[in-house]
Amino acid sequence: MTDGPVHGTWEPEPAARWEDGFLSGNGHHGALLFGEPNDERVVVTHHTLVRPNGAEHARPPRLAAELPALQDRLLAGELDAAERFTDGRPLQWVQPFHPAFHIRLRRPRAAVAGYRRSVDFTTGVLRTECEQWRGQVFVSRADDVIVQHVEAADLVVSLDHRLPGAPGTLMIGQSIVRAAGGALLTLRVRYPDSDRRYTGITLVVPTGGRTALIPPGAHVTGAESVLLLTRVVRHTGELDTAPHVEALRDLVPETESESGSGSGSGSEPGSVTYARLLDRHTTLHRTAYERVTLDLAADPDERALPGSELLARPDSPALLERLFAAGRYHLLSSSGLFPPRLTGLWTGDWDTAWSGAFTSDANVNLQTASATSAALPEVTEALACLIDRQLPDWQDNAREIFGARGVVAPPHSDGESGLTYHFSREYPLHLWTAGADWLLKPLVDHDETRGEQDPRTARALAELALFYEDFLTRTDADGHLVVVPSYSPENRPANASWGAINAAMDLSAARHALLTAAAYHPEKADVWRALADRLPPHRINADGALAEWAWPGLDDTYDHRHLSHLYGVWPLDEITPYDTPDLARAAHRALELRGSENDSAHGHLHHALVAARLRDGERVAHALGQVLKGDFFHASLMSAHYPHRNVYNADAAHTLPAVLVEMLVQSTPDRLVLLPALPTSCPRGELRGIRTRFGAALDLTWSPTEATVVLRPTRSHRVELRTSSGTEPLDLVAGEDHVIRLEAW
Repeated sequence: MTDGPVHGTWEPEPAARWEDGFLSGNGHHGALLFGEPNDERVVVTHHTLVRPNGAEHARPPRLAAELPALQDRLLAGELDAAERFTDGRPLQWVQPFHPAFHIRLRRPRAAVAGYRRSVDFTTGVLRTECEQWRGQVFVSRADDVIVQHVEAADLVVSLDHRLPGAPGTLMIGQSIVRAAGGALLTLRVRYPDSDRRYTGITLVVPTGGRTALIPPGAHVTGAESVLLLTRVVRHTGELDTAPHVEALRDLVPETESESGSGSGSGSEPGSVTYARLLDRHTTLHRTAYERVTLDLAADPDERALPGSELLARPDSPALLERLFAAGRYHLLSSSGLFPPRLTGLWTGDWDTAWSGAFTSDANVNLQTASATSAALPEVTEALACLIDRQLPDWQDNAREIFGARGVVAPPHSDGESGLTYHFSREYPLHLWTAGADWLLKPLVDHDETRGEQDPRTARALAELALFYEDFLTRTDADGHLVVVPSYSPENRPANASWGAINAAMDLSAARHALLTAAAYHPEKADVWRALADRLPPHRINADGALAEWAWPGLDDTYDHRHLSHLYGVWPLDEITPYDTPDLARAAHRALELRGSENDSAHGHLHHALVAARLRDGERVAHALGQVLKGDFFHASLMSAHYPHRNVYNADAAHTLPAVLVEMLVQSTPDRLVLLPALPTSCPRGELRGIRTRFGAALDLTWSPTEATVVLRPTRSHRVELRTSSGTEPLDLVAGEDHVIRLEAW
């Protein structure tokens, strides 16, 4: 198709709210650009910035000795027994994520003409411009530095920690010295009652002009341009800033700066340095971003609209194109040291909702859902690194709470700790055992896609199987193993307490974990497969729906935002319309009965993902419409948790690309499903670069009358092709393109 989607967004007005600020990031540092033209601000964030709140010393509850008695009581029918399975502590949130400071760029007050701000998804560059000046910002993947280039003849640069919600008890130190022909700004922040702190460093390099030190900032006059290089470091105790300053200086060659004189040396050296740093970064960023593209043949006039105007057209294919592109861009930009938090990598407020945590009973998993299929191994690697670093903590959780070997993942993490300590009576998250399997599922998918097993994934799966060996010891009257206690996030049976028996998610996770661990470890395969075979089947309730708890007598609570019980449909392949049609019909009935409770974005899009697996395009379209028509997106194209842009949150932004992929293409190691849930609002389009779990890249083109698929396999394999017309085998040969043409699907 010609005139493809524009890979970026823009606005004709400044961002008065930080939530509307455009975003850049490299998975370590983040930059959020907003503010008035003459008082522009770049909020600096970093994945490591979490505020000590006591959780840094928290440990899992030592409850293992009491576990057998709890199991006895639950199995005997004492349905509220788990409410007393605690060590009496109050609810402890993980350390909250927070911003570091903002870089303020103040210009003389003057009228501004021709203002425009934009973000280029292919490079990660944020731009503001008007007739009087231009500015550019990006966060380098190559050099891990925030790079700004500003054309301004009169500019005051300062670092300011005063952002909404910043504690008044922070200990602040600032310094400014001459450096690199300009200035070096340093901001030191110590948390109250803690030896933990962070330091921000900005090197100011002007081209021409003069630099005056006016604490706490630098005043540059007469310069052709100003280059700013910024890093932030979280640390304990005093920080020796010398090596960090030297690292910033090394990014500006001597031929491009002249220290001490207050003026630059030559014709726009800052522009030369900026271009070189941008080129190094773009090589990495563009390569990742451009692997997958979606073109829905949208109206070119709509494609040209500012994001805020396009958001007012929720039925526009151009909006889906842009949100798909923005979602992949933001997901890539927030993944590196860690995968995305609840807010991705950004916030302009210290009071971050739900601590800005890594929340693994839905949010991390939904946000990273497109990583494998939409070819962002950078995201999968960030998740793999987080898990691998925290695996010893997961072992502590299993030992302290369940008296078991192996691992149990925490429901919340701040990135520093993987210990389970966030739980309460109404959220007994310490009872939840399915989290490790869900977190490991994207890593398994990634291994299938590339045809190799990552040793880290193999190790974690073996640990998880060991946990189930020790934990699954109780049986029912039919000899089936019983998951007790069991928890379905974040719901409860209508006639029992939150801690219950045989939650559908726990059954699916245990079965999947054991069978997958067996596939990675043939030497233990017989033992783990035999254990999986002893788990009970799912239960279909009196409404014909897949029950959220397979234990007889536990009634469903339908109006809830989570769809934990449909874990076997998505992300697993345990329940499909092809292999288990009866269970698929029951799962679909459960989806029909499910309410949306508080209208959270993640609930709607989780609904859409499950519906796509069940081939229900109308339900996918309705769930998408709830988000697109519910005012969930800021002008930045970052999203909110609730309608009317209430509570800054990345769930919708990062999950939406996964929904669009799943409605067009689904794969398993042995199956390809084409156009399973295509909405009528997308009658034609192209999806290019998708990765399948049987080791082939895929391009799809469709119209109302035909569809064409090109597969580029990396290994020889026979797979089953599924369309609405039926099924047929495909024999794929490594290195040979395979073209499929359909006239019906």
